[in-house]
Amino acid sequence: AVLDVLWEDRDVRFDISPQQMKMRSGEVLIDCLESIEDTKGNNGDRGKLLVTNLRIIWRSLSLPRVNLSVGYNCIINITTRTANSKLRGQTEALYILTKCNNTRFEFIFTNVVPGSPRLFTSVIAVHRAYETSKMYRDLKLRSALIQNKQLRLLPQEEIYDKINGVWNLSSDQGNLGTFFITNVRIVWHANMNDSFNVSIPYLQISGGYVLGFKIDPVEKLQEAVKEINSLHKVYSANPIFGVDYEMEEKPQSLEDLTVEQVQDDVEIEPGEQTDAFVAYFADENKQHDREPVFSEELGLAVEKLKDGFTLQGLWEVMT
Repeated sequence: AVLDVLWEDRDVRFDISPQQMKMRSGEVLIDCLESIEDTKGNNGDRGKLLVTNLRIIWRSLSLPRVNLSVGYNCIINITTRTANSKLRGQTEALYILTKCNNTRFEFIFTNVVPGSPRLFTSVIAVHRAYETSKMYRDLKLRSALIQNKQLRLLPQEEIYDKINGVWNLSSDQGNLGTFFITNVRIVWHANMNDSFNVSIPYLQISGGYVLGFKIDPVEKLQEAVKEINSLHKVYSANPIFGVDYEMEEKPQSLEDLTVEQVQDDVEIEPGEQTDAFVAYFADENKQHDREPVFSEELGLAVEKLKDGFTLQGLWEVMT
């Protein structure tokens, strides 16, 4: 099976379906925190925070369809600051600033149970583990991959084959080098210059970046293609994302934590847009409401928009 498009670590989503909340292949639940308040968007609402190797998920306990999925690749900054919680009052909270599709969102989470630093330590440590393991997931050029003509292995990485006489066709004359084929990626380096290299995770195969390599004779090339396709298929069935972090206490499985969603007795108008994300827009420097101005487009008074924002642009975010 080809690996489904990975979105869990690369997107911020609101009110996701039970299907999207499920762990994808290779995604692991690292920690589960009870009694966490979404102080920014659902102040006063107690929820559960799930920390996986790709994202954090917050879900309301009273209304499970109200939830968030925040991918680690979208996170710009994580800090701890004082927040005003309806459940705890003035208290230390976890602030997460993110950027997704050129829109900034801010999330504030507060532990309703006093005296536990686990909310901070867990999320910060797992995000750090994600940030330091990008070699598993991102294509890298000219990195410190080779030492004494040998591939510097990542944790959990195994070499399956080494092929000499591989031409990189990125320049007119080509460069002669060596392939290392492992369980997580393909690495090529030039024989004359180890620092001229490329690391291609299987996660990036089928992406938008095309690299050309030539191996002679053609039978040797066909064997290499067959081996890479086979390892890519194995990887796709059970990806290794490289985020290595374990809690001392093992959390329950997500299946045990999942609550069956009850159908709300509410009729939703066809075509109605959800504006759940509006509460999370990041406006770090705003201390008070801006003065009202008359909008000719809407025919009513609205708060003056920040410089660089237009009403049309805000509608486009929603669509």
